[in-house]
Amino acid sequence: MLWVDKYRPKTLEQVIVHEDIAQNLKKLVLVHATLAKFILTFFFFVPCCRAGLPHLLFYGPSGSGKKTLIMGLLRQIYGPGVEKVKVENRTWKVDAGNRTIDLELTTLSTANHVELSPSDAGFQDRYVVQDVIKEMARNRPIDSKGKKTYKVVVLNEVDKLSREAQHSLRRTMEKYSTSCRLILCCNSSSKVTEAIRSRCLNVRINAPAQEQIVRVLDFIGKKEGLEIPPGFTARIAEKSNRSLRRAILSFETCRVQQYPFKNNQEISSLEWEDYVSTISSDIMKEQSPKRLFEVRGKLYELLVNCIPPEILLKRLLFELLKKLDDDLKHDVCHWAAYYEHRMRLGQKAIFHLEAFVAKFMSIYKSFLVSTLMM
Repeated sequence: MLWVDKYRPKTLEQVIVHEDIAQNLKKLVLVHATLAKFILTFFFFVPCCRAGLPHLLFYGPSGSGKKTLIMGLLRQIYGPGVEKVKVENRTWKVDAGNRTIDLELTTLSTANHVELSPSDAGFQDRYVVQDVIKEMARNRPIDSKGKKTYKVVVLNEVDKLSREAQHSLRRTMEKYSTSCRLILCCNSSSKVTEAIRSRCLNVRINAPAQEQIVRVLDFIGKKEGLEIPPGFTARIAEKSNRSLRRAILSFETCRVQQYPFKNNQEISSLEWEDYVSTISSDIMKEQSPKRLFEVRGKLYELLVNCIPPEILLKRLLFELLKKLDDDLKHDVCHWAAYYEHRMRLGQKAIFHLEAFVAKFMSIYKSFLVSTLMM
């Protein structure tokens, strides 16, 4: 088992990073459980599910620990039963106007919660929200006392949902609020509509500081019985770009490549990032239709190997900015944001990545020509 899974905290008490948020989540569960008991005692005619947890929106950068906190919260509510997860590839038949569409999605489920990513359905994500989530919300679990409770639905990558899907999600949240609680997870809350954000308790999960990452790596090293040279985990934390997941994976990679560790041991970077750096160098060396065609093929190769297009565009922009004059940076960033927005509206990411590269080549070539003429 990979260390990133082996040492993932299973309860809120075991959380090392974001301890303050973990404590607040424990208090949240306790407060709402006490409120539900109070309502049942003095106002027995009110359904207990109305006193349950609010809808939650966890947002923050990738690798910051959002899913770990969500699973810790579910364990705090339902106990160790949430670890007995069943993975299913299900196909739903949904009505799309005058035709029926088959949607196949992978779900992780227990008796009390279901986890899925509606954005996996692409431009058909609104049907997932309208039909699939409604079906899950209707099937309310029954507790040990024979009473119906609410079901928790965890939705990943909510910021990648289309506007239509987000509007449908807002209506679902309102209609099934007595039988279903939604825990939404995303990287950027700015891409989630205000209507959804206002109906959720927003929980910001910051990227962990380097000191916190070092604490986690030292903890893992101690558990594994490793001898770590001074400053070695600090170098891994610095190169991880504040991603705890990436830091743990890099640490394990170093352990596999060479142990005992050396003070000057090289911490290898990700291969796809080195490949993007090569692509940026190719773009800077020549701006021509032939070079654009070659770059398109390399970008498509990265997409085929499951590198998300948004992350690919961001990394390419980062590498290009390192090689540019300050005069061009603002303009290039503007067009990168423009094509990222177009990418979210369209279907084929390679078209928008290629368009960004072509636009950059045009801007950079005009800059070189004007510089030579001065």
